[in-house]
Amino acid sequence: MSGEFKTAIVRRPGPDFGTGLTTATGEPPDFEKALEQHRAYIEALARLGVDVVELDALSRFPDAYFVEDTAVVCETVAVVTRPGAEERRGEEESIEPVLARFRPIERIGSPGTVDGGDVLEVGDHFLIGVSDRTNEEGAGQLGEILSRHGKTWSAMAVGSGLHLKSSLAALDDETLLVTPEYVNRQELKAWEKVVVETGEEYAANTLAVNGTLLVPAGYPGVLRKLEARGFPLVVLDVSEARRMDGGLSCMSLRF
Repeated sequence: MSGEFKTAIVRRPGPDFGTGLTTATGEPPDFEKALEQHRAYIEALARLGVDVVELDALSRFPDAYFVEDTAVVCETVAVVTRPGAEERRGEEESIEPVLARFRPIERIGSPGTVDGGDVLEVGDHFLIGVSDRTNEEGAGQLGEILSRHGKTWSAMAVGSGLHLKSSLAALDDETLLVTPEYVNRQELKAWEKVVVETGEEYAANTLAVNGTLLVPAGYPGVLRKLEARGFPLVVLDVSEARRMDGGLSCMSLRF
């Protein structure tokens, strides 16, 4: 089932966190506040029964905090990615020995690129977004590996947002949280949809963990819709990750 996890890998942000890649404008992130939010995130995962493996900050890779992009993991394999941004290549080399403690390893090879933020697991199906970070070759390689491990998959073009999971979340195996531009996408017709209100698109990056939804703070319309459906909720402030184009799913690699 999607959203059922025993383990999460996280990486502590480094002092250079604010020098990473971002399209956001305005004030740079506050490092001390980012550390506080990182600790609250770990505590939330632990309370939900997840064993959290915390890695040290990775020198020379300020975006390594967003550890989700370095791999895609299912029950029988960990696929180490090839990040779409050249500045991030090398992060995946540091995650491979950690994942090898838990799963057999396969890899995305050149010229393929994949960011884990473009890969959404819904039940036994994987939606793979083709974006500026994940190309068609990478999506095809990942899909072939997942097929060999008993999963189905489909590729779809990513619209607004850095990654597919900037706009989509699996609330459970039957229900997606989506931004308005994804409501009528044919690739998503099999699932029921909860639509994020215009102006609250960032909250589409909500994270289901063991029957509870982690939701970013500051989006009351989304909270009302999720509460009305009876989902248990944990609201977390991730303002500093947002300043670096990150969100709740980016901050851990879960399996």
